[in-house]
Amino acid sequence: MEGMIELAMRFYEDEYSDSMLYTKLSKTEKDKNIKEEFLRLSQIESEHAKFWHGFLKARGVEVKKSGVSRIHELSVRILRKLLGPGAVASLLELGERSAIQKYFRYLTEYSDRLSPDEVEKLKEVILDELEHEQFFMENKRRFHAENIRDIILGMNDGLVEILGAVTGLSAVYTTAPKLVGISGVIVGVAGSLSMGIGAFISVRSQRQVNEALRERMRVLFKISPERAKVEIKERLMESGVPEEVAENTAEELAKRGEGTVGLLTQEGNEDEVRSALYTGLAYLLGVIFPVLPYFLAPTSTVALPFSILLAGTVLAIVATLVSVLSGISMKSKIMEMVTTGLGAAFLSYLFGRLMESIFHVSAL
Repeated sequence: MEGMIELAMRFYEDEYSDSMLYTKLSKTEKDKNIKEEFLRLSQIESEHAKFWHGFLKARGVEVKKSGVSRIHELSVRILRKLLGPGAVASLLELGERSAIQKYFRYLTEYSDRLSPDEVEKLKEVILDELEHEQFFMENKRRFHAENIRDIILGMNDGLVEILGAVTGLSAVYTTAPKLVGISGVIVGVAGSLSMGIGAFISVRSQRQVNEALRERMRVLFKISPERAKVEIKERLMESGVPEEVAENTAEELAKRGEGTVGLLTQEGNEDEVRSALYTGLAYLLGVIFPVLPYFLAPTSTVALPFSILLAGTVLAIVATLVSVLSGISMKSKIMEMVTTGLGAAFLSYLFGRLMESIFHVSAL
């Protein structure tokens, strides 16, 4: 019972703070449509908070008003200034998706302890959250926010890979920090080009595959509607839909002919050139932090701890921004990104020492 109440209290605090956050965002938002939508979302989240408030009061729990996390609000504002409304839409969508999952698990686990009215109201709350997620998804497409992923992944890869490279090289060239720094920059530029080209090929290939699938389905509908129906059923069953439901759904979709093609194949508006630029430039930005100390310190031994500290700090900042906006545990996300990054650097250092001891290559 305690777990049920604790979760409900957390839901109330989240809904109340989200309502306040949307109100504050609406006051500074210049885009008229987004401004109006933020106000509407604020009202809906306020209604959700009232539901959880009543839910807790009915069980004799004293409820205290919460507020917006300063870190959360500051993170949203910084991203809005630096990356535009698309970045905010992209990351707030993750938060809405997290809320949907939490509410659905709550409804499934505690449905026998809820009144019929509470069950229906909670279903309405979940539907509202689904509608919120749809709004943010639409704005992601509008502002090309799919590239936020490219920025985060690109910077993370640049930080981790180049930190590992310069850490390994510093074990070999202990008295030549500039050589380590220059090597890191060279590797970073090569990595940036590689990442950018990889993103370009990946996005273009995915789009070409989707186009080929759509063309295949169009041909099937024209040549053999029955075969198209069988393929629709197979696709639905592959995604986990029960056979009987898949059969009935395929029957209805097949009747609509080519109009269902878009439902059966993934649509995307991601541009390969833009994706390549975002990924490559973000990678280069990540390169700067672990490399910079080697151009300023007298020895690689002195530069190494500063390089690790700087890279670790930036990794923690990126992890914090992602976690506070997406609803992921801040502690676990920071631990995940920092430990993997520094762990790779430690292994690279050991490998550098191994190479130095085997081949006796150093700048001493």
